[in-house]
Amino acid sequence: MSLSQALASRLEALESRIAYQEHWLDTLDEAVASQERRLAQLERINSLMQEKLRDQQRALQDSEMAAPSPQDEVPPHY
Repeated sequence: MSLSQALASRLEALESRIAYQEHWLDTLDEAVASQERRLAQLERINSLMQEKLRDQQRALQDSEMAAPSPQDEVPPHY
């Protein structure tokens, strides 16, 4: 094997490795972008759920304040 053939073989192997690495970089980049979109969606859902929970807690507190407590009721024998 001559020097030029050995260099050509090494160059071909390096080019093959670079192409493989570029493919995996593209795949990983796509996966990260997908996870970023999913995370943003989950954060929006989380915010909405927290807001609904606060609304429900407020409504529960309001209904508890509006309803008479047992201490406020007059016993039936009066």
